[in-house]
Amino acid sequence: MTQELAPDVHDRSAGRHTGWWRSAVIYQVYVRSFADGNGDGNGDLPGARARLPYLKDLGVDAVWLTPFYASPQADGGYDVADYRAVDPMFGTLTDIDDLVRDAHALDLRVIVDLVPNHCSDQHEWFKQALREGPGSPLRERFHFRPGKGRQGELPPNDWNSLFGGPAWTRVPDGEWYLHLFAPEQPDFNWEHQTVRDEFRSILRFWLDLGVDGFRIDVAHGLVKAAGLPDIGHNVEMGLLNTDELPFFDQDGVHEIYRDWRSILDEYPGERIAVAEAWTPTLERSARYLRPDELHQAFNFEYVMAGWDAAGLRRVIDETLRAMAPVDAPATWVLSNHDVVRHRTRYGSLPRARAAALLMLALPGSTYLYQGEELGLPEVTDLPDAVRQDPSFFRDNGQEGLRDGCRVPIPWGGDRPSYGFGAGDGSWLPQPAQWQGLSVQAQTGDPGSTLELYRAALRLRRELPGLGDGELEWLEAPEGVLAFARPGFVCTVNLGAAEAEMPAPGEVVLSTEPVGTQGGLVRIPADSCIWWAV
Repeated sequence: MTQELAPDVHDRSAGRHTGWWRSAVIYQVYVRSFADGNGDGNGDLPGARARLPYLKDLGVDAVWLTPFYASPQADGGYDVADYRAVDPMFGTLTDIDDLVRDAHALDLRVIVDLVPNHCSDQHEWFKQALREGPGSPLRERFHFRPGKGRQGELPPNDWNSLFGGPAWTRVPDGEWYLHLFAPEQPDFNWEHQTVRDEFRSILRFWLDLGVDGFRIDVAHGLVKAAGLPDIGHNVEMGLLNTDELPFFDQDGVHEIYRDWRSILDEYPGERIAVAEAWTPTLERSARYLRPDELHQAFNFEYVMAGWDAAGLRRVIDETLRAMAPVDAPATWVLSNHDVVRHRTRYGSLPRARAAALLMLALPGSTYLYQGEELGLPEVTDLPDAVRQDPSFFRDNGQEGLRDGCRVPIPWGGDRPSYGFGAGDGSWLPQPAQWQGLSVQAQTGDPGSTLELYRAALRLRRELPGLGDGELEWLEAPEGVLAFARPGFVCTVNLGAAEAEMPAPGEVVLSTEPVGTQGGLVRIPADSCIWWAV
């Protein structure tokens, strides 16, 4: 198994606290769509391992891998059948061990997805619970209930799945089981001690292998309100839901994460945990980040903010204000595997480029989603026949939006799979125009989005005022956000027209050409400028 990083890499054995995660740039690898190592059209761990030097050259600090565990793939691997095994689609345990070793040799940390809210219906616990029938002790590890109605023909309560339809499925013996997502993803019962003990063991398994942390899927969903009460009214089950719900953000989750934090702290090297916690408010998210709980939480308020100066400033202020009482770093993210790519959401590539520089200048830690550094748009015209998002096939779901951001990324060449793998195709088809957006096509082009990201990440390391810390808002024209950090100023024009303001210093990076006249700088619409002062 992988050994600890050498002291000269991350000072693990020295016991020195670095708080590396407070300023880290973490790159999300959606494993199936990143790099195909065996030519079968699916990304895998050997493919990702071979591309680690690219990520090192890009300038990120850590890599987050989406699930590669044994799974029937009913929901992109978020339906786990065995938490200690690698699915043959992605490789072997040796492959993940080798990937972690190589990443550490490149001074990259590795974060893996952990899926504790639910498992696959092919998990051995669930299969045995079905075989043993009502009254089986194994059914207590899940949420099995009798139905309502004369013959138990109605679901036990009025909860709906986030993928559409009821959150309950009836089995042949008449009982129902809870699944907040697809029917193939039964929810664990976290009131059961065996479930808690099992995940303590899973954490240690991967920490012993050498991973540097975990991204916790549905971190807000593990504990359900006692008695599984009805909601009593219709709820639109979007991801960012501000309703207080009996199956999300229950206070009992915090006991679990205090326990997990004690395990993480046993290991050298500052291992971390990151919460995917969709909560009603940023203040509720901050509760997951108290000093004895988790290290980071995704900032979904920022993901959902539009291209609007006032709205973005409000979210930035509220985020920093919410994190301060628990002394946690803010996190910023524009795209991930569950949302429409931000180039498409914002409506143009110039806006996407400006948004990237703005995000990378903010205090705290940043997450990048694979392909955003290439300026990839959402793929909106996938044929129905190739779609695989389970929400696409269920009524009142998310309309299958997630397939469009998961199309395999282009690396080079003049025909599909554009360097993704040795084969001619990929599990989701790539648009022909992506040839011009490939890593190969953009490398060395000073005007490309890839080189913009490389330059920004290099400057983020070099300029002492970037990363974790404070910011001070500056006066700026309407539609422009301007803020100062030590030795640094960021200005971004979110307005529809060019804006003028006094030049605060020397331009070190900009998304568009910058003009000056009479001591004033002209900031093009939908552009961002970094200044050294």
